[in-house]
Amino acid sequence: MKRFTVAAAQYPIEQLSSWQAYADKLTRWVEQAAAGGAALAVFPEYGAMELASLDPATMGDLAGSLASVSALLPQVDALHSELAARFGLYILASSAPAAPESEAYVNRARLFAPSGKVGVQDKLVMTRFEREEWGVAASPTLRLFDTALGRIGVNICYDSEFPLLARAQVEAGMDLLLVPSCTDSEHGYWRVRLGSQARALEGQCYAVHSPTVGEAPWSPAVDVNRGAAAIYGPPDRGMPASGVLAIGAMDAPQWVFAEVNLDLVAQLRADGGVLNARHWSEQPGAVTLPAVEVVDLS
Repeated sequence: MKRFTVAAAQYPIEQLSSWQAYADKLTRWVEQAAAGGAALAVFPEYGAMELASLDPATMGDLAGSLASVSALLPQVDALHSELAARFGLYILASSAPAAPESEAYVNRARLFAPSGKVGVQDKLVMTRFEREEWGVAASPTLRLFDTALGRIGVNICYDSEFPLLARAQVEAGMDLLLVPSCTDSEHGYWRVRLGSQARALEGQCYAVHSPTVGEAPWSPAVDVNRGAAAIYGPPDRGMPASGVLAIGAMDAPQWVFAEVNLDLVAQLRADGGVLNARHWSEQPGAVTLPAVEVVDLS
């Protein structure tokens, strides 16, 4: 499938009354994405942290929030897998803290296929908050996912601000970059937005940005959330001159939809007004790129 609709969530962090309230909320959101014709629904970074509100004893504590949300991850993933199959679409779940055996927590995004397959991408470059206050660790593994839609990569929030990661994925054939984010200021939002747009420009590909929104004063981790979801492309023939295919109203909970055409990505890389993807190596100081592991989710 080369032409399809993508849905990017401006997802509100809310205090939940029960697991069922979360399940109902997620189901409603996925149902709305499917009703809008989406073949791919993208949720933000750390959206899963609202699950910390299910444990009042620890929800105001950073370490306790990590532990309580991580413990729920198998249940969360089972729900996403069921929804991907039921509605027949790919879902990038909100990232969450995961605890690999004998290691520190990582910030983990999971891509669920309608077939039941699941791909995992952990964050590679940690923000100051994650490394200095929260103790969330970086992962060394960069992946690309082969899907029935095309080759999809994930750069979690801050990762989008480091061009060699997306460039390595472009070299491995990436058509579409997903950028889930969680930012507590307009400064942070614009850093990720500009990173996403720059990656779309450099790689001559699409970038889908999904942020958390809203306030959660009960949470020391995701208390303030600012942003606007968007789908970006390179500003070239067949794309909007601004590179913005669709963008939401700042801080308003909503889905943002856009149709993407991966044939156009191939056309622009072959014969665009500029050839950024092809000419990357001509930069003075172009360096060796990180390895990319390709995972089959088709």
